[in-house]
Amino acid sequence: MTDADAPLSYDSLRSARWFAPDDLRSFGHRSRMLQMGYAPSDWVGKPVIAIVNTWSDANQCHAHFRQRVDDVRRGIFQAGGFALELPAISLSESLVKPTTMFYRNFLAMETEELLRSHPVDGAVLMGGCDKTTPGLTMGALSMGLPFIYLPAGPMLRGNWRGKVLGSGSDAFKYWDERRAARLSEQDWQEMEAGIARSHGTCMTMGTAATMMGIAEAVGFTLPGASSIPAADAGHMRMSAECGRRIVEMVWADLRPARMLTRASFENGIACAMAMGCSTNAIVHLIAMSRRAGHALTLDDFDAASRRVPVIANIRPSGDTYLMEDFFYAGGLRALLQRIRVHLHVDARTVNGRTLGQNIEAAQVYNDDVIRALDQPIYAEGALAVLRGNLAPDGVVIKPSACAPHLLQHRGRALVFDDYPSLKKAVDDPELEVTADDVLVLRNAGPRGAGMPEWGMLPIPAKLLRQGVSDMLRLSDARMSGTSYGGCLLHCAPEAAIGGPLALVRSGDYITVDVAARRIHLEVDDAEMARRRAAWTAPPARYERGYGWIFGRHVLQANEGCDFDFLETSFGRAVPEPDIF
Repeated sequence: MTDADAPLSYDSLRSARWFAPDDLRSFGHRSRMLQMGYAPSDWVGKPVIAIVNTWSDANQCHAHFRQRVDDVRRGIFQAGGFALELPAISLSESLVKPTTMFYRNFLAMETEELLRSHPVDGAVLMGGCDKTTPGLTMGALSMGLPFIYLPAGPMLRGNWRGKVLGSGSDAFKYWDERRAARLSEQDWQEMEAGIARSHGTCMTMGTAATMMGIAEAVGFTLPGASSIPAADAGHMRMSAECGRRIVEMVWADLRPARMLTRASFENGIACAMAMGCSTNAIVHLIAMSRRAGHALTLDDFDAASRRVPVIANIRPSGDTYLMEDFFYAGGLRALLQRIRVHLHVDARTVNGRTLGQNIEAAQVYNDDVIRALDQPIYAEGALAVLRGNLAPDGVVIKPSACAPHLLQHRGRALVFDDYPSLKKAVDDPELEVTADDVLVLRNAGPRGAGMPEWGMLPIPAKLLRQGVSDMLRLSDARMSGTSYGGCLLHCAPEAAIGGPLALVRSGDYITVDVAARRIHLEVDDAEMARRRAAWTAPPARYERGYGWIFGRHVLQANEGCDFDFLETSFGRAVPEPDIF
């Protein structure tokens, strides 16, 4: 169905089940709406649009959503719809512990059930902070109503003593300087005040920018929406346009199932590679695709990485520019136009047009920020998937942000069973470690710890003082998208369920060959069998509550870390709620 087809009738709208019948239950629905000051003219004959808002006082990325929700509401009213704001868990990346990854599926469940249980016909999803993009879209995909995604947008560039600062990336860099006693307390405090100067998400190509860009490439946002800085007046105009457009989508019955194909998600992969994306993109995009019934695998990402070069010269893969520069250079539409040959341009998007139509007129205004295909900042894609006896289900690395000499390496393992032990050891000046060693952290995967961003293991202070700035680090954890370095992540199966990572011992040798996509633990099968026989599983972290659910139902990293019972293939479709 296209927008040009006959629109739905009011009686066929979902919300009419609540408000239209002449019965006692609907009397109750209408009278309670009147209690809130609404009149029948507010909803009769109109689609009801949910604005799922992830604003909170604790979310720095979404600080402007308190105002933006009014812009969305204005657009909905202009287009003849009726808006209902439905707050959802906010998931502040900086403040929520143990990790927002632990609560991504919580947000997905909440979004799905908010939309299912309320009298709404479509939704505007307001997110941007790392896990909110996948969490909101996963839930909305499972519910199946028309929806449009409103990205929070990146914050302005950081500044310190005339130097441009990038969130996350420069914090990690200068913290190592602080640990090495090359940065004073006064320097550090000034930097603290200058690195995050406005509302909005990280302005590096971290997970937030990555996932907002992927959402646009898949077709969830208006053209160009993912690149607009949060503080730009264009962001307010885009928010209002989201409100107007979702009303049209409801009348046109433009549900995800009528819009999305596997090609849509393959466009997301191609976009991710060209952006120099966060490694988190793999976990989230796999989960999103499985919710839509078009499951991606690690092999899809690795194949794309062989074809699509990194052309966005944005930190941390790039060395100079930030998301504000990317916007001025033409933004995501311009990047997608540059990689058009790698896209399925006939894939549909929320504005009713194809991706190809949306990027047709896009231009690049700075060729150093958005490179030509034959002048990339990295000739292959941002991510690579390695396999071997240590990671039969894959381990992920971001070679575009890794020291080149580590892409083929053999080193001695130095193993830590938990993060406190690691943290204590790396500050020990007597630690027996060399730059050739491979730091190993385990029990930090989805079941072991909720899969926090511990994967950028700190380089030992002893080596920092020697001038070492990168070394191989292996874990079943994730790392921040603003991170960089020779980090091997998402090792699957994880150690906590008995994956081979659980059997590594300090002193074992590990070989890594990124070009060959190989990781190998130099321990023979007989010795591995002896170690496995002696291994015991760590005790469950949670014995009640949400953590108990998480530990029993979360899938592994290569499967997207969704809950098994939330995936599309699990059981029959959930019916519409009874109204009696």
